[in-house]
Amino acid sequence: MSDNQEYTLKAIAFLEEMVTIESLSFKEDRRCAFIESYLRQNGIIPERIGNNLIMRAGKPDTAKPTLMLNSHIDTVAAVESYSFDPHHPPLSEETIFGLGSNDAGGSVTSMLHAFLYFAKHTDVYKKLNVNLILLLTAEEERSGPNGMTKIMAEHPNLADFAIIGEPTGMKAATAERGLLVIDAQANGRSGHAARNEGINALYIAIDDIQKLRNYRFAKFSPLMGEVKMTVTQIEAGHAHNVVPDKCTFVIDVRPTDCYSNSEIMEILSGEVKSTLTARSLSNRSSATPEGHILLKAVSKMGIESYVSPTTSDWMRLTIPAIKMGPGESARSHKADEFIKKQEIVEAVNSYIDFIKTL
Repeated sequence: MSDNQEYTLKAIAFLEEMVTIESLSFKEDRRCAFIESYLRQNGIIPERIGNNLIMRAGKPDTAKPTLMLNSHIDTVAAVESYSFDPHHPPLSEETIFGLGSNDAGGSVTSMLHAFLYFAKHTDVYKKLNVNLILLLTAEEERSGPNGMTKIMAEHPNLADFAIIGEPTGMKAATAERGLLVIDAQANGRSGHAARNEGINALYIAIDDIQKLRNYRFAKFSPLMGEVKMTVTQIEAGHAHNVVPDKCTFVIDVRPTDCYSNSEIMEILSGEVKSTLTARSLSNRSSATPEGHILLKAVSKMGIESYVSPTTSDWMRLTIPAIKMGPGESARSHKADEFIKKQEIVEAVNSYIDFIKTL
């Protein structure tokens, strides 16, 4: 058995057990404890901060930059249409089923066992041009304050660049769009519908929604294209014979690197009559700097790159990064979630090769 094969087999067995442990955002305690215990059994003493784990492969060499491998251990809630218990999935020779198996259990186990490979093979590790850190975080799915946000506040200089583990089919996302969710409220004046009284807030909202539907931002990103904007929810009225004095709707905006979220808020507020309130301004877009060592390694290994339409903990980092992990984004947050065992095998090997290439 080759060294790599030993770690790929361990990665598969680890994930099969990990998916049986519930780990909803804000409730990751049991899964975090399981991972911590596993690491200790393998000779790694992690630093635990809340439900986050930080591991170092060895004493850092201050002359070398530090690469961080990062993925998240939390999951969304299971949808009702699962055909099996999402935490007691059926076993398969080729597939690992279960909630969080694809997003992001595949990345967690592949990164963890690539990390263990270097931690155990100290002769190989010393030859690397980087120090290696593994960070497994909580609350990613809910953008919580006690995950990556907490870690970066307490350890702002933890690493120099990063690989974010998310299901990308092991393609390298060299940029990802941000996320700006806006709550809008149109205000009118109530009245009796039969007497044509009042000012209909629903009509104000409809006019604003039409403006937003047709609006095009002036700046076009060569990397990400245009800013994408969609109205996804609307609510108004409480009786058929009362003109509504309030109408609320939600706008989902996917920013590019041409605009900050604050700039988008200022632009849109000037276009509509409704009052706009951002749920968060921190979910910014990200892009790997041109010519960075990460991009050079992607190119040298012939890894396909793309711009990701989905967000991750990358948006909470101020260091260069790429997003790359096993599995497929299209499987995430759906019933009967799964990842192929061969995808885990390929990911462990790819991470090891990528780190050596750096």
